Amino acid sequence: MSIACLNAAYATENPNELIQVDEKQASESEQKSNQLMQQVSRASKIIGTAVKNPNGDKLGEIKDLVLNPDNGQVVYAVVTFGGAMGMGNKLFAIPWQALHWSVDRRNYALNMDKTTLKTAPGFDKKHWPDSSDSWDLQREGLNQFYGVAP
Repeated sequence: MSIACLNAAYATENPNELIQVDEKQASESEQKSNQLMQQVSRASKIIGTAVKNPNGDKLGEIKDLVLNPDNGQVVYAVVTFGGAMGMGNKLFAIPWQALHWSVDRRNYALNMDKTTLKTAPGFDKKHWPDSSDSWDLQREGLNQFYGVAP
């Protein structure tokens, strides 16, 4: 009981010190959360995340993920770009290796400007590649366009 009284008295006399400890703990918790986001993430947390270029310009938003059925790894993030209010959007299959999590901005970063992205190979949202063979045929061109190794 005397320890609790001493802690309460200390907290009353030194409130700023306790706030600093709480802020430090919150900062450490946020750092751990960001590190975990870089290692593993739920698809539901990735889908809907903005994709921006290094200048902070929004390029689009992740709409879906394409997985390799043999090993379960993410191969592409399907990003929507263009159109007004989501109408007429073209979809882009961006190799997962081309995207990088930006801790500071809490979005995925793609090292590309809007003008270049407009020339990227894409597909209509109603006409997805329909088989893994279709994705495989596109892989080399997509990897080359986005500058990632196969």
